[in-house]
Amino acid sequence: MAVINEIMTMPRALNTLIGGNSLTREEARGVMEIIMSGEATGAQIGSVITALRIKGETKDEITGFAEAMRAYSNHVHTERNGLMDTCGTGGSGIHKFNISTASAIIAAAAGVRVAKHGNRAMSGKSGSADTLEALGVNITLTPEQAARSLDEIGICFMFAQLYHPSLKHAAAPRKEIGIRTIFNMLGPLTNPAGADRQLLGIYDRNKTETIASVLGELGLKRAMVVSSHDGLDEISISSLTQVSELQGGIVRTYTITPEELGLTTRSLSEVIGGDAAENARIIRSIFHGEDYGAYRDIVLANAGACIFVGGAADTLQDGVETARAIIDSGKAANKLRQLIETTGELTHVSR
Repeated sequence: MAVINEIMTMPRALNTLIGGNSLTREEARGVMEIIMSGEATGAQIGSVITALRIKGETKDEITGFAEAMRAYSNHVHTERNGLMDTCGTGGSGIHKFNISTASAIIAAAAGVRVAKHGNRAMSGKSGSADTLEALGVNITLTPEQAARSLDEIGICFMFAQLYHPSLKHAAAPRKEIGIRTIFNMLGPLTNPAGADRQLLGIYDRNKTETIASVLGELGLKRAMVVSSHDGLDEISISSLTQVSELQGGIVRTYTITPEELGLTTRSLSEVIGGDAAENARIIRSIFHGEDYGAYRDIVLANAGACIFVGGAADTLQDGVETARAIIDSGKAANKLRQLIETTGELTHVSR
């Protein structure tokens, strides 16, 4: 557990921010330690995160907050090299189905070790936890059980509510102010297993480079932070997607089109999902070869990126073709079956 910063106080932080100045990385970490420890009042939390939003969060501020949140989380102890996460920010306001969840399963079937981090729906109709539960996956694994799932079948799911209990102190202020804040960016930056590779979708295209730089500061080896021109926190098949790619400590930003990935441009309306049951149905239909339309194509784009970042393909295009082969061979459906069976068995054995 991190030691509470004895110098930084919430009033001092607020005075700094409302003066238009930024917190250093250490100061930001101290603020988050105060929040995580339960020492800050609701009014202080709401004021500080609102002031940060108005000023605009810097790389150092986001990194400091993330470091403190990581220190206070429950951890999954496993081999971290080559470990992949597909957790994104959400918050796009577009109710598409759970693309990153499907992509994580396909990537695992391609041999990428996947420690998927996620939560229930915050702004959409169904979060990754909701949809996995509807698919039959037990989402309430302990850190020890999650580590066993990862070791046995190459994939685990870590339900954010169980791994970040100290976030309860910020829950009420966040709900009361009702705006996007730095907390919307922190979930994807705090993988409990310490994943060193990530495909991270973000709702704000102006922050892809900042978040990619933060991932580098947090020790990730490879990552792609993506945000599409049509508002998705995913790689889109309806528009250009902005990518900030982290590799070797360097961030490179560029755009990609569906055609560059060997896919056809489709209407955004074709990837809209529904509630957890409907999104689970969509994922099953893709995995079982019943869907060859836009749902499948957008999953191919994002799963291909996961496979590329995870090191199982040399290019994005190769990643897409690998994802296609994984689905067509039945390996994706089989990996989902393994995940359902293993998470159920682990929970049963533990009891």
